[in-house]
Amino acid sequence: MKVFSQLKIFVVDDDLFYLNIFGQHLVNSGVEDISLFENGLDALSRLDEQPDIIFLDHNMDAISGHEALKRIKTYNPKIYVVMITAKDNIDNLNMSLEHGAFQYIQKENNEEKDVKAVLQKIVDIKNLMN
Repeated sequence: MKVFSQLKIFVVDDDLFYLNIFGQHLVNSGVEDISLFENGLDALSRLDEQPDIIFLDHNMDAISGHEALKRIKTYNPKIYVVMITAKDNIDNLNMSLEHGAFQYIQKENNEEKDVKAVLQKIVDIKNLMN
């Protein structure tokens, strides 16, 4: 999809295998500018690259996804953050949504379809705002 080729996307997950699979989902969706990070601190150090969207694992070592989310939103509240979670922990997800997460995707649950749907929703919102 050509519509997604203009997006700059970060993916943050400490599971290297899953990180690469998720990156491939984005490539399959037509995204061309993707940066993969194995931890939140590395991604935070590169926020000056102005990503449009950050897909952020909720459960990571070094710095939790929730803490990374708060720092991202403090740096630039306009960055869309989509939480990635292996477990459907409603309390954690609600807390993330309250702190500015746009949406969440559950791992291994039609995630490629979910990724495309989230990308489309964000592109639609960005188009409405322009």
